[in-house]
Amino acid sequence: MRTRKLDPIEIRVLGALMEKERTTPDAYPMTINGVIAACNQKSNRDPVMQLTETEVVEALDRLREDVLTWRSEGARVERWQHSLDRRWQLDSAKKAIMCLLLLRGPQTVGELKTRCERQHHFASPQEVETVLQDMAADFDALVAELPRQPGKRENRWTHLVLADEYVVEPEAVTPSPSPSPVAVAAVAPSQGQAIEPSGPSAIQRLEEVEARLEETQGRVQGLEEELMALRRRLGDVDS
Repeated sequence: MRTRKLDPIEIRVLGALMEKERTTPDAYPMTINGVIAACNQKSNRDPVMQLTETEVVEALDRLREDVLTWRSEGARVERWQHSLDRRWQLDSAKKAIMCLLLLRGPQTVGELKTRCERQHHFASPQEVETVLQDMAADFDALVAELPRQPGKRENRWTHLVLADEYVVEPEAVTPSPSPSPVAVAAVAPSQGQAIEPSGPSAIQRLEEVEARLEETQGRVQGLEEELMALRRRLGDVDS
C-alpha cells in the first residue's frame, strides 16, 4: 500500500504542507508555528480545527516514521516538508486535487476545478474528471466517487486515506416539510426589489483574501522564531 490509513490530524497536516508548498513557496519547508497556523486556518478548511502544538508535532513525527514528512536538520529553526510526490506518485494535477480533498473533504468536479486554480490550472471539468478517474483506477486507489446525494446534480469525490474508525456514516436524509405561505411571504422579495448577487466568485475571492492573511501571519511567526534563534546564538537573549 502507498500508506497506512491516517487520522484526521495527520491528514490536515499533510494537506497544509501540500498547500503551502504551492501557494507560499518562500515559506516552505515550514516551521512548526507555520504548520499550526496553516492547519488551523478558518478559510479553505472543512472542518475548521483548533490543533495544539503537541498534536501537530506528534502527527509530524508519526508521519516522519512512515517517510511521509521530512524534518530539516541543522537549521536555526526546525522546518518540515512532505514527501508525497514520490510516495503517492503525484504529478502537479494529482497533487492539487489530493491537497484539496485532504483539506476540504468530499467535493464535486466543479468545486475541485475552481478551488485548484491557485495550485494547478485545469482547462475543463472533463480534465479534472480524467485525473480523478486515473487516481481511482489504481489497485491502491487514492480517491473514490461517492453516490449522488438526494437533490444534488453532481457526484462528489473523496480521498481514501482516512482510517475506518474515523469514517462517519451519512445520516438518512429526511425531506424538509414544505414552507407555509406565511414563511414564504416573509422571505420572498417584494415586487420590483433587486436581489443582491451572491455568486461563487465573490465567496472565492473572500476565501483567498482570508487564506493569504493567515499565510502572512504564519510567515511572520516563522521569521520571529528565526530572529529569536539568531539572537540566542549571538548571546543577545538568555537561552
